[in-house]
Formats: sequence, C-alpha cells, structure tokens
Amino acid sequence: MRLMINHQTHYHYSAPACNSIQYIKMTPPNNAHQQVHHWAISVPGESEIKQDAFQNIWMTSTQRFSYQSLSIMAQGIVELRPQMRWGLQDQLNPYLFLQPTASTLCSPEMQCFARQYVLQVNRDNLIRLSEAILSHIPYRPAQTSVQTTAIEAFQAKQGVCQDHAHVLIAMCKSLGIPARYVSGYLYSSNSSHLASHAWVEVFLEQHWYCFDVSNLAFQPDSHVYLAVGRDYWDVAPVRGVREKGGIEHMQTMVQVLAC
Repeated sequence: MRLMINHQTHYHYSAPACNSIQYIKMTPPNNAHQQVHHWAISVPGESEIKQDAFQNIWMTSTQRFSYQSLSIMAQGIVELRPQMRWGLQDQLNPYLFLQPTASTLCSPEMQCFARQYVLQVNRDNLIRLSEAILSHIPYRPAQTSVQTTAIEAFQAKQGVCQDHAHVLIAMCKSLGIPARYVSGYLYSSNSSHLASHAWVEVFLEQHWYCFDVSNLAFQPDSHVYLAVGRDYWDVAPVRGVREKGGIEHMQTMVQVLAC
C-alpha cells in the first residue's frame, strides 16, 4: 500500500520572533516495514540533517532573522510492506528502553493493575493488558496535553494515543520488559481518525512487536514509522527555542491518503 502524507505545522506570534532553532523529527526511515519513495521538508532558514541516539532522522533548522509566522511543511510518499509476523528488528540495545523518564514512571496502583493481566510475560498477556488499559482510559481528545504523565493519565481515566503509549510503557518497564514510544502516521479510511499517531513497541523473543493501544492493533499494517524513543519528548515532531515573539499560536494539519 502506498500512502501520500502531508504534514503542516504553522506558528504565529503576537510580536516579532528571532534567533530560533527548530529540532524536527518528521522524516520516516527506510526499514523492513516501509520504503520511502519521496520525502521533503520545507522550512525557512538553514538546515542540517543528522541522526540522534535512537537512529532517528533529525533535522536542525535555524532562523537568524525576524519573523511573526513560520511554517514547516513535510510531505512525501511511503510504501508499506507486508509486515513480518515475528516483529521488527534493529541495532538498538533494547535495554536502553528500560531507562526511567518523568513521563513513564509507574505508580504502585499501576503496577498492581499490570500484574493482574501479565502473570507471565508473553504477547497474548500484553494484548490483554492493552485492552484493559483502553477500557480504563477511554480515548477522549483535548483532556490531556503533552505534559501529562502516565501516572496522571491513569488517574484521570481519559486520554489520547500519547497517554495510552506512556501508560503501557510505564507498566512494561515495571515488569522488566523493554518498551518504546513510536511516533508516526496512521492510515484509516475513517476520516474521523487522527492521522498523526503514537503507539508502542515491546521487545519480546528478540524482536520488537507493535502494540497500538488506542486502536487495539497489534500489527502495524497501516502505520508509518517516524521515530522511536523512551517517551514523547524523545520523538516530538517539532521542538524549539526562540528569542522574543510574545504569545505563540500553533496550527497543525496532517493528511494520510492512499495513492
């Protein structure tokens, strides 16, 4: 399946901004799951491309001029390949993803919750845990933010894909299972689904397996990978700093279409 992706991020400022740096992780890699036929990112200023510690493609863009609007446009064509049933592999040490982060800490209540469903570590039990997480935290947009931690989302009993991912990662790490956050895009013929997405990969039997809690999908048949990390902050599509600018307003638009 070939997908055409268009991802736009527009920033507007109440006063002139200057001397900004944008860290952009919006470039999908080629791997066993997907082939990138074309990809381009358009952003004003000077840009440099490198890899981060997790082998994600990382663009750094600098703006040494005054502006009140800034747009970042990413688009291209990605072909999804039939997913191998035994999961994906890469060269990263899976035990990197047992490191604690502020967003993926696990409370005693969450640990007890996880142990109810994972008496033995295997894929079937982790699927049961994913189903239980979605039942406990129904998908409700605009109730949480990127600042919301796994513990806060679990207590609030509502959230979005980012919260589902953080909670599952926190519970897996409490069980000693490497789990990582994945950012990317999701193709769905249902236009009500958000195209920008997050899910989890769990390391089992020497392979990484997909656990998309929000959609209860356990094969990435409609998923385009952008970046992997310990939590959202490792893979955020855009992070940056600037001088001045006053109040910032951001608008995003993502389209994922079959072509």
